[in-house]
Amino acid sequence: MRKDPNGDLLARMEAGAVVAVAGHRDSWTEVDVEGWVWSRSLQNTDRDGFDLVVSAEDGENLRDGPSGAIIGRLERGLLLHELDRQTGWIRVRRRAWMWSASLAESKLSAAPAPSVAPASRPAGIAVAGPAGAAILSAPGGDTVGRAVPSAEVEILAREGSWARVRLEGWTWLPPDSAPSSAEAGTLTPAEARRDPAGSSGRLVVWQLQFISLERAEKVRTDFFEGEPFLLTRYGGIDGPFVYVAVPADRAQEFQGLVPLELLTVTGRVRTGASSLTGTPIIDLVSVKRAREP
Repeated sequence: MRKDPNGDLLARMEAGAVVAVAGHRDSWTEVDVEGWVWSRSLQNTDRDGFDLVVSAEDGENLRDGPSGAIIGRLERGLLLHELDRQTGWIRVRRRAWMWSASLAESKLSAAPAPSVAPASRPAGIAVAGPAGAAILSAPGGDTVGRAVPSAEVEILAREGSWARVRLEGWTWLPPDSAPSSAEAGTLTPAEARRDPAGSSGRLVVWQLQFISLERAEKVRTDFFEGEPFLLTRYGGIDGPFVYVAVPADRAQEFQGLVPLELLTVTGRVRTGASSLTGTPIIDLVSVKRAREP
């Protein structure tokens, strides 16, 4: 997508993304594009009659719904019109130009997708819709996988409109292709704080000193209200704080931890710097105690 025919790049659309044709000029097609963007990657503006501007340093994904499938990648500085809001998400529109040869007429069927009777599934199992479902590293985070249409996922926990799910399957992974834990742990909390956007989604292995098990207050906007997390320090009692977000169904596992106990935590970075305190937040993948009880 370009501002003018052969002009500045505004965004890159994924193959299969649907756009509305507004006009033509030579070998270019003017289109209207709509989608949803994580609200923290946008700022208000009144420039050139627009409502919002993409403020994330590396740009941001455009999705087909809140936490939905990625349909494009928006460049930093892109101006947008606001259409609607939901918690954490904003629906936007932009008119721009695309090379006509990259477009094809859409022939999407209006026939409804076959439904799956609830009685045919065990409790706690959900089915991805007709467009499939994106699986994110954290609420509003990067896409780490995708469930195909009608794939079954196990619901582990719910927080508002988000669900933590498990999807099991097989992938080809020869023994010599798996990364070592050392490779996963090269990022430090200090590096994550310096580059919050670039560190988001990174897998880390950190030795942390447990302080307490907490529940997030409403003011901690990087968490769901009431979400459990471990308050820890990296590298000992004088090291920087790290928050470890814990799935609600696993919080009981950490009731017996002893303050100042050492843990080896494998997690995925939710943000390198929380909005309230600038502290790194990682989502728990696994944990190993220095001394098992």
